[in-house]
Amino acid sequence: MASKRPQDPDVLHGHHVVSGPELRAAMEVARDADETARVRRRVLHGVVLVLLIGLIAAGIILALAIINGRLKIPSAEPAPTPVSSCPASMFDYTPTDKINLNVYNSTSRPGLAHSVADEFLARKFVVGNVSNINAGYRGVAAVVSGAAGQAAAFTVQRHVPGSDYFQDGRTDASVDVILAQDYKALVPAELVDQTPGKLSCPRENRRTADTDKLPVMPAAAPAP
Repeated sequence: MASKRPQDPDVLHGHHVVSGPELRAAMEVARDADETARVRRRVLHGVVLVLLIGLIAAGIILALAIINGRLKIPSAEPAPTPVSSCPASMFDYTPTDKINLNVYNSTSRPGLAHSVADEFLARKFVVGNVSNINAGYRGVAAVVSGAAGQAAAFTVQRHVPGSDYFQDGRTDASVDVILAQDYKALVPAELVDQTPGKLSCPRENRRTADTDKLPVMPAAAPAP
């Protein structure tokens, strides 16, 4: 009869038997891992608490700075309303025989100033200078006067559709009409509106306005 092999005390039915030291070592490892996780949680809680306290403190300081006026929060401000250079006064229609008018041609069309001046004469305007001139104005026509001639300029504009009013520094009531490239014709005499109204400055409604304050200096215009 064969002799039996001595049994390994660390093996029971084919399975390893955990010894006391191994069990204690495994428990120590588990305890260390749990302690590490606990430390990490404490550190995380501490960081969150510090950040929260910092945010609260910053909010209090910011609120006190605003209350004391040391800190101003920028607010959206509406864009400034453009200031119109067009007179807002209402004017009555002035009889044409009371208006002293100068007619200038700033286009390349020869004889335009004289032909338009003749039309104004036929409507009883008192026409003075008639000549060609170089002007920076772009549009239909520039109607220029001083403050004293605004009522007369209003009447002139009723005869020149689409014209633009400009005010200069003259002290008399004379009016200049500067014909530009877009000029077509005067309003037919029988269709001229003679009701009260305002001067017209259509350039202020354009996307791009002329940069010059005045299209020309009328006083520098050549004599006919």
